[in-house]
Amino acid sequence: MALSFIKRVFTFGPPPVEEPAPDVVKPKDSAEIQQELEPASRQEDLPVSPVDPVAPAEIETAGGPAADLPAENVEPEAVEAPPQGEAEEEAAALVPAAEPPSEIEVVPLSLLEAEAAADEAETTPAEATAVPAEPVLPKGFATAPEQPETVAVVPPPALNWFQRLRAGLARTSSQLTGQITALFTKRKLDEETLEELEDLLIQADLGVETAMRITGALSSERYGNDVSGDDVSRIMSAEITKVLTPVAKPLQLDLNHKPHVILVVGVNGTGKTTTIGKLAAKLSGAGLKVMLAAGDTFRAAAIEQLKIWADRTNSEFIGTKLGADAAGLAYDAYEQARARKSDVLIIDTAGRLQNRTELMAELEKIVRVLGKLDPDAPHTVLQTLDATTGQNAMQQVEIFRNVAGVNGLIMTKLDGTARGGILVAIAAKHKLPVYFIGVGEGVDDLEPFEAQDFAHAIAGLTH
Repeated sequence: MALSFIKRVFTFGPPPVEEPAPDVVKPKDSAEIQQELEPASRQEDLPVSPVDPVAPAEIETAGGPAADLPAENVEPEAVEAPPQGEAEEEAAALVPAAEPPSEIEVVPLSLLEAEAAADEAETTPAEATAVPAEPVLPKGFATAPEQPETVAVVPPPALNWFQRLRAGLARTSSQLTGQITALFTKRKLDEETLEELEDLLIQADLGVETAMRITGALSSERYGNDVSGDDVSRIMSAEITKVLTPVAKPLQLDLNHKPHVILVVGVNGTGKTTTIGKLAAKLSGAGLKVMLAAGDTFRAAAIEQLKIWADRTNSEFIGTKLGADAAGLAYDAYEQARARKSDVLIIDTAGRLQNRTELMAELEKIVRVLGKLDPDAPHTVLQTLDATTGQNAMQQVEIFRNVAGVNGLIMTKLDGTARGGILVAIAAKHKLPVYFIGVGEGVDDLEPFEAQDFAHAIAGLTH
């Protein structure tokens, strides 16, 4: 009986092989648990036979059934422990008593740690955790520097009209105010200083008449006293305002004449076609019916450009083939505008240099043809002036006024490189109305001329 118990504890012979279910840990029998718990030295001392000396039937019935149970009710593999005897006490002294079987699986800690390490190795491969080595480029190559993080650029706030005007006249105002400040630093106002100031004002294209007005006002107010650059700027702005105020007028339209004819003239590159488009946008936006006539028959680009402006401003358009007679186009445009009951007819003309006699003669012809259709036509003759031309603009006004009867001015291209002081000189000499000024190419970049704003911008004053 004791031998049978010892055999069952140590599980002599190869145990039956059972295929465990997938992903289920096979429970360990008492022999395997006993082998893991028992010291290695004691396991080596016990004799182990490769062949089980006891037959399986003998193992199953060695102890026999319990006294209180019938033999037929005993399961084949359920064998009760034999009664404790001397042999059993000797075996118990050699082998710790096996724990009774239970539903809780007993797994060694070392096995759990090994399984956890294996799972971690599967989820985090060694290749994924390894830091790749920096490549070594051959001689003559270099790695690109790291790009800085992209920072969202916030667009600057839109400038109001006066700020844009100041930016357009920045060249004139910064140069003039800088020279004035340097002139009056730690210096009293005397005759020599006044003469130097007058020269500075003339060089800024303000004209002799305006320069004398400014120096005269400064002398009467601050002569013999210390003068700062701010004092000169304030007096200069006031005197320029006095010169410009009489010419800062709105463009009057006599809508009793339908159409009211506006003829736009000027030398090459002064922005005639763009100015016509901006005027059409303002008039059509006010509900007037506008027609545009492409009278610049020397340039195909001018015809196409005016057609685009007509489409953008919902204006009617009339054009002709390249090289056609501009006076004939003006005649047809007037007849169609009158038939369609247009409120305003704006006629573009070819850019003409004031020293080209034959071109100026063609402009005179357009004026004569319009005069035959309506004695008062053209009702308004606008000349565009490029603000970057300086003193040459003075001569242009004189010639175009004599040939085409210019009765109003529009200054364009006040874009920061302008020499806007020439407009003050023209106003002082010719007394022609200044209707609009333009500071860019956009449709909203044409604004009515304001004398005080213009004077403040030239003098470098804030609004």
